[in-house]
Amino acid sequence: MPRFLPALLPALALCLAVPFATAQQTDAPEEVTAEPPMTLQRMAEIIRAIDPEAQPAGGAIQFTIDDIPVVVIADAAANRMRAMVPIRSADGLTSAELMRLMQANFDTALDARYAVAQGRLWGVFIHPLSSLEKDQLLSAFVQTINVARTYGQSYSGGATVFGGGDSNGIYQDLLEDLQKRGEEI
Repeated sequence: MPRFLPALLPALALCLAVPFATAQQTDAPEEVTAEPPMTLQRMAEIIRAIDPEAQPAGGAIQFTIDDIPVVVIADAAANRMRAMVPIRSADGLTSAELMRLMQANFDTALDARYAVAQGRLWGVFIHPLSSLEKDQLLSAFVQTINVARTYGQSYSGGATVFGGGDSNGIYQDLLEDLQKRGEEI
């Protein structure tokens, strides 16, 4: 076991345990309405509800949210989807910047991630296609947009923000707007 791991484990255990310890339990069973499995067609309908000008391109759909280009690639046979937002050229990224991106992938980027592919830095969200729920998809769009917007600053996916600032409200407003646009789907 690496030397640092014993010192890190109690802190990680505490971080993981706190949400469970503070969760409220109720005696009333929740009514759960199952969503249909996500398909390429259903995902395309959700995206078109967000941006009616969305453009399919092979196995991808390109669209825009708040003037930010988003590309979704999905493969039903592989049961995978990927939402991506271009951030900048990867040329010139320093080792310090790459280290910061990896740190953000661990804590602040949430379900979105920073990634390098085809000479670009991207904000990405990757998930199995069939188990993806509509609200998860919408959250994926919000988070990938936010890692792009906050690159060089807070490097945040934005879905969870601690503190009393304004950011959480801004991110929540965007998520609620996307949910309203796709309400009927």
